[in-house]
Amino acid sequence: MSNFTDIINQDKPVLIDFFAEWCGPCKMMSPILKEVKEVLGDTVSVIKIDVDKNQSLAAKYQVRGVPTLMIFKNGKQLWRQSGMLQKEDLLSIIRSYN
Repeated sequence: MSNFTDIINQDKPVLIDFFAEWCGPCKMMSPILKEVKEVLGDTVSVIKIDVDKNQSLAAKYQVRGVPTLMIFKNGKQLWRQSGMLQKEDLLSIIRSYN
């Protein structure tokens, strides 16, 4: 994975999914994230970050539960929510930052 700072400094919304392999709701979020990416295409980046393999990054952003979703744009965190989200809700949130 390239540098996290480079990833979140894009001038389009970057959806970060902090997840864990052992997390049931995270597994349920995965196909939703794929569908969101298919709908929005290149207007958004979707990045999955395993909290167990990236503990320092998870700590930096105070990720206490998974899944935790965040939207960054131009290096700034614009939105954050822990837990499951439905596809339509996630689409409307991302579109509001486009």
